[in-house]
Amino acid sequence: MLTIVLFGPPGAGKGTQAVRLAEKYKLMHLSTGDIFRANIKGGTELGKLAKSYMDKGDLVPDEVTIKMLESEVNRSSNAQCFIFDGFPRTTAQAQTLDTFLAGKNISITLTLALEVDEEELTRRIILRGKESGRADDQDENIVRNRVKEYNNKTAPLKDFYSKQGKLKNIPGVGSIDDIFEKLCFEIDKMKE
Repeated sequence: MLTIVLFGPPGAGKGTQAVRLAEKYKLMHLSTGDIFRANIKGGTELGKLAKSYMDKGDLVPDEVTIKMLESEVNRSSNAQCFIFDGFPRTTAQAQTLDTFLAGKNISITLTLALEVDEEELTRRIILRGKESGRADDQDENIVRNRVKEYNNKTAPLKDFYSKQGKLKNIPGVGSIDDIFEKLCFEIDKMKE
């Protein structure tokens, strides 16, 4: 069984790479961003609550994020291999995820951290916002706040997974194919 956490700052390319990795390695792709957007579009109570935080560029609180994610995992009861894209975002979430997965006899196999500097991230997100029309991606102050939130709350996960011997840092600059090859190299090396 292969269960991967793919994380990195906003704009690092997690979504793009997670889709490709899910297809290549037959993993169920769980994107918190997609889950949030589906709940927001569906007008669920959790979606409305998540939107109130996302509109300010803040991280959605753990309890809201975890409830949404557990619901998705439980809905796909046959799946045993996952790629978590954008989750966990805090050490508390990582601990909760480990406990939740252990209850299903699953554990994180590998954590891949995409590394991209702040100026490149800001440039990518603003460009993405112009192309997609997402208002939260077009406001530089919100974008910089999201990167700051990542650095303060999510970057400490590197230490959490490093202590478990599951962390691999991957440079997130270059072509999409080059980054994908680096990710696959680490996964294949781990599977040997």
